[in-house]
Amino acid sequence: MFLSQYIDHTIKKIKSQVANILTIMNLSFGVCALLAVLRGEYQLSLLLIFIAALSDRFDGLVARKLSIESEFGKQLDSMCDIVSFGVAPALLTYQLVLFEYGAPGILFAIIYIICGAIRLSKFNITENNGYFTGLPITVAGIILTFSTLLVSVLPSYLFMYVIIGLALMMIGTFKLKKI
Repeated sequence: MFLSQYIDHTIKKIKSQVANILTIMNLSFGVCALLAVLRGEYQLSLLLIFIAALSDRFDGLVARKLSIESEFGKQLDSMCDIVSFGVAPALLTYQLVLFEYGAPGILFAIIYIICGAIRLSKFNITENNGYFTGLPITVAGIILTFSTLLVSVLPSYLFMYVIIGLALMMIGTFKLKKI
């Protein structure tokens, strides 16, 4: 009897944390992507950012499906997203191409991260109305990350336009329907 109650309680506890576990996985992949950039393993970093995006996609779905959405989960998700889709893609892009421009390259990477943080902060204080205001940081991070596949094809100065364009789109006021 006691063991059965303990198992039921444990299962309920695990179920209540599944979405947060996926969110922590997002962060873990983002941190690993940063470490891969620091080691010069740029393709691995790209792959890890993509896997972080998959984890990020599923954490919200799981939370809604299991009815375990929480304010804590929302805040945790944003904290993890700034690493995985803000800092990691910016550092990857900086190391691959923006470093050529010295201080302006650093500034562009910082502006991207700042705009991502602003976008996440705005998201956390607004009501869920079925729309995103501005480009979600996950989308911006994936676009920026995958644009690095074109480093050998595109002129390097275009990446400054890409990173600034994405930064401005994140803090834009246009509406996008949530999928």
